[in-house]
Amino acid sequence: MQIAPSAYWRHAARQRNPALCSRRAQRDASLVPQIQRVWQANMQVYGADKVWRQLNREGVAVARCTVERLMRHQGLQGVRRGKAVRTTVPDPKAPCPLDRVNRQFRAGRPNQLWVSDFTYVSTWQGWVYVAFVVDVFSRRIVGWRQSSSMHTEFVLDGLEQALYDR
Repeated sequence: MQIAPSAYWRHAARQRNPALCSRRAQRDASLVPQIQRVWQANMQVYGADKVWRQLNREGVAVARCTVERLMRHQGLQGVRRGKAVRTTVPDPKAPCPLDRVNRQFRAGRPNQLWVSDFTYVSTWQGWVYVAFVVDVFSRRIVGWRQSSSMHTEFVLDGLEQALYDR
């Protein structure tokens, strides 16, 4: 292993005597059981914000970001409202498209290589789909279109816009 012997001995000493740890590590060690207690007492549904508020109500002065960090390290998270939306159902039997550029996304001049993709965004009105074409050399969007439905036409319209503008 490529570590200094002094680093190993310092780590071993801290494992034997926790008083040698930094003040932050000592405080974290004292906060973790309290965070777990509050999370468990509330049926494991509280997120970092509610755990933080409860700890402050109990007189434990702690920053919200500290509670978030410690909960993340412990793998604790609150329950999220709503159901998970599954937007993509992969088909393992479908053929994959060819990689025509061999993952080399570099261009020596403008308009030498364009890449395209489309994505979707959830809004209050429903899903909105956006297709865009990017010039790899300048990394600028040269064509784009948005639609409320996922049809081939709006992707081709974005490509036509790029061709017309360039």
